[in-house]
Amino acid sequence: MKPSQPYQPLLLRLLHGFTGLFLLAAMVTALWTYDTYDGRWGRLFLPVYREIEGIHGTFGLWTLLIFPGFVLYAFHRGRRRLLQPDSLGKLTQVGRPIWWYTLNRLTNTSALAALTFALFSGKMMDEDWLPDGNLTEGWYYAHLLSWALMAAALALHLLINAKVGGAPLLLSMLNFRFRAQDSPALWLAHCSQLWSERRRGTWKNPFQFSTALGALELGIFISLILAWVIPLIKDF
Repeated sequence: MKPSQPYQPLLLRLLHGFTGLFLLAAMVTALWTYDTYDGRWGRLFLPVYREIEGIHGTFGLWTLLIFPGFVLYAFHRGRRRLLQPDSLGKLTQVGRPIWWYTLNRLTNTSALAALTFALFSGKMMDEDWLPDGNLTEGWYYAHLLSWALMAAALALHLLINAKVGGAPLLLSMLNFRFRAQDSPALWLAHCSQLWSERRRGTWKNPFQFSTALGALELGIFISLILAWVIPLIKDF
């Protein structure tokens, strides 16, 4: 019997899809940038293309712009896909189904942290460093490290999701169908309802920064804000 494909909310598919698309493009162009300007730890001998750094920066910027929305979704509507308070205890049950599900939550959470590090370290770099041959800056090394961490996190994310849900789970993120209650036409109404509840004081505060997961969310948003603010301060 063919396994059924799980349903993924449309907003999750859009945010996850665009974040993943821009991230992959940024990672490929980052490798090309390294191959063009550096190559001290091995090279792929890709064609020398001096403008590739600017293209990499563009994809990185698009990722940075869409990522906050994905973070909000992941830490609230998608919270059950991330680490839970009892996750550490469940990691001791090696080989059992719950161990794989907990490992999946761990890799999902780690991928968000790794991407935050990649975006922040990238924003701390100066676009003239590599063209000028300045390859010894600390933030450049940090950005190289973030590429390796992101590649490992992405590989584990795909492999463990494939283990947990198989091909149906992976393909469900590429499905273009959506349920009636998931329609984009209703998103404005949902936002209006949340705003009305907030004004009436009946809206339950979704930000619980006292928990470990809440602290991680706060840390990610602080990092993303600083990624914009620090370069502006440097310019002055």
